Amino acid sequence: MATAGDRAGHRVRAGSPAPRSGLTPHRAALMAPRGRGIPSNPAGRFEPVQYVADRETLESDRLDAGTDPDGSAPQVPTVYLRDPSRTAIATNDSPDIGFNASLNPYRGCMHGCAYCYARPTHEYLGFSAGLDFETRILVKEQLPQLLRKELCARRWRPQPIAMSGVTDAYQPIERELGISRRCLEVLAEFRNPVSVITKNALVARDADLLAELAGFEAASANLSITTLDPQLARELEPRASQPQQHLLAIEKLANAGVPVGVIIAPVIPGLNDQEIPAILAAARAAGVSSAGLIMLRLPYGLKELFGDWLERHRPERKQRVLSRIRDVRDGKLNDTRFGSRMRGGGLYAEQIRDLFEIHRRRTGLAPAPHSLSTQHFRRPGDAQLTLFG
Repeated sequence: MATAGDRAGHRVRAGSPAPRSGLTPHRAALMAPRGRGIPSNPAGRFEPVQYVADRETLESDRLDAGTDPDGSAPQVPTVYLRDPSRTAIATNDSPDIGFNASLNPYRGCMHGCAYCYARPTHEYLGFSAGLDFETRILVKEQLPQLLRKELCARRWRPQPIAMSGVTDAYQPIERELGISRRCLEVLAEFRNPVSVITKNALVARDADLLAELAGFEAASANLSITTLDPQLARELEPRASQPQQHLLAIEKLANAGVPVGVIIAPVIPGLNDQEIPAILAAARAAGVSSAGLIMLRLPYGLKELFGDWLERHRPERKQRVLSRIRDVRDGKLNDTRFGSRMRGGGLYAEQIRDLFEIHRRRTGLAPAPHSLSTQHFRRPGDAQLTLFG
């Protein structure tokens, strides 16, 4: 039987995750796949063995692959794999995260954001946090059915669900597979509150379902904006929506009656922090009613990957940006402590937050997130049962 992916022209493969793409860190350094955020594919932190080619092999591979002398390469295809997950709703108890329950239709993300904190999660699957993260996408085809089953269970206590908590629910393949929309259809049927956060304007496609839930104070949408500079956006997040598309999506959602917020995320000290006032003003003009901010995080191997990105795209700013990151991370490139990992610390972090707060108030925006209600939650059939006492 053809899968949704087959019908859309994208085959979703069965079975376990496929082997890694085979690019070594050294070979990957010669290549710059078009439309990808990270060209390298370093071995994951759980991999005991790593293959490193010698210079002669690298040159031979380059010629065999048809790459140009400058090391550029053709576009790397995306592979979609069936995710075998048996549950839909993930939970967490982190004091730094504003939700306890979340839905993640996909693992890995085609947006290819160079700074994405979720990249190291791909290493748990035997993949790389580099190019694999954006080209090996696991698809939860049965997620809407699993979600329905879990919401029907009497043990489910109605509460807001975040979509997504890890990788983006509206990455490009969602346009064809529609898994996130089908999950929203289930949530609307149950009137279970949902808060969507995304970097893709595709969320506006589902304005009807979000507006239906919003009528019961059970939905909000948050657009994550990193920059208003189209060139910087193409380099930082090559397959996410462009800034102007974000603003148009905000306007469409707001006009439909959906509470919309903007999340400036991530704030990259020394690179985009000066854009905070402009982002807030543009988002307010488009129709947002709340705003939040998240500081850049660089867990595990992301430190090296993002450093490589700076070397390729902003070499003149690399040392300044890394120095500023250390300023807000207690002298390190990452800080995992609760209470500071999302906010940062120190004088420079305080200056960034002060800048944000001044302009948030000036534009009349409320602090994020929007509050949601579970008052109207229902299970199909409950109303009929009440007729019989």
